[in-house]
Amino acid sequence: MGGGDSTLPAVSDAPLHLTATPGRLDAVLAELVGASRSQVAGWIADGHVQVGGVVIQKASLKLKGGEALMVRVPPPPDATVAPETVPLDVLYEDEFLIAVNKPPGMVTHPAPGVTSGTLVNALLGRMTLPEQPGATGPDGYRPGIVHRLDKDTSGVIVVAKTVEAHARLAAAFKDRDTRKLYLAIAAGTWKAEGPVNVNAPVGRHPTARQRMTVGGVGAREAQTRFTPLSAHPDGHGRTLALVRAQPRTGRTHQIRVHLAHLGSPILGDPVYGRESQATPRHALHAQFLTLPHPVTGEALHLHAPAPEDMLNAWVALGGTVPGDLEVLPA
Repeated sequence: MGGGDSTLPAVSDAPLHLTATPGRLDAVLAELVGASRSQVAGWIADGHVQVGGVVIQKASLKLKGGEALMVRVPPPPDATVAPETVPLDVLYEDEFLIAVNKPPGMVTHPAPGVTSGTLVNALLGRMTLPEQPGATGPDGYRPGIVHRLDKDTSGVIVVAKTVEAHARLAAAFKDRDTRKLYLAIAAGTWKAEGPVNVNAPVGRHPTARQRMTVGGVGAREAQTRFTPLSAHPDGHGRTLALVRAQPRTGRTHQIRVHLAHLGSPILGDPVYGRESQATPRHALHAQFLTLPHPVTGEALHLHAPAPEDMLNAWVALGGTVPGDLEVLPA
């Protein structure tokens, strides 16, 4: 998660000459240069790093210590993001914030390799978003963004329209003054008839760096409550379930990881489960979000109805849709 480039050396034609300490190449360089590991990994992949005079493009290379390192720091990415005219399903808007029903397939904010088609691009096409500390840098340009949804997760997302609103909304999420309810299709074998509370820390997978796992590197507290809404056997010895998920913490991929931990990964999740012919994306939707308004403090109840693609997948698999699906539970 990014900050600016203030800790990085100035970009110039002169390469940096460093002496290695023991460890992985990307980790060692990140420490020596003061950059993020993801940023350094990009330099390595692009051929900007030499070890002992040889270009190395393997971030996991083990260094014994004492090797001569040379790195050419590339110029920082252009933080300018082009406004784009993209239709948005606006759930609520006032002068302080906007709430959108994000479609599946849309990235929340620009990041390395993704500079267009994001929610931020679409919002900039209709308004000015506030800059705030940490809003630019190598890990993405994210003005106004308070929380994120994975690319293929649909549903409610809130974006601040002023610096003050951003600070107060961010504090509400940090202090757990929000209530988030997701809808998911669990594709493994669901065994519980009632609610299930999962309290299992989530951290980075030790070898697959793009994945999270229960435990893992830098694991942090993670709690999710799952309530089955409907369940049925799939004819192959498994029980599928339409479940409501209430995350009480906000770890990366938390719901996806916890459902996989229960043996019921989300339908169509290629990372923690497997792809499905029933759906082209993982079946996860942010259906309800309740949070204090950043100015009035009154409870703001936001609702993005269950998407047709998920409901169609559930029915195609033999499930039935509960009649009270769109009613905010007490």
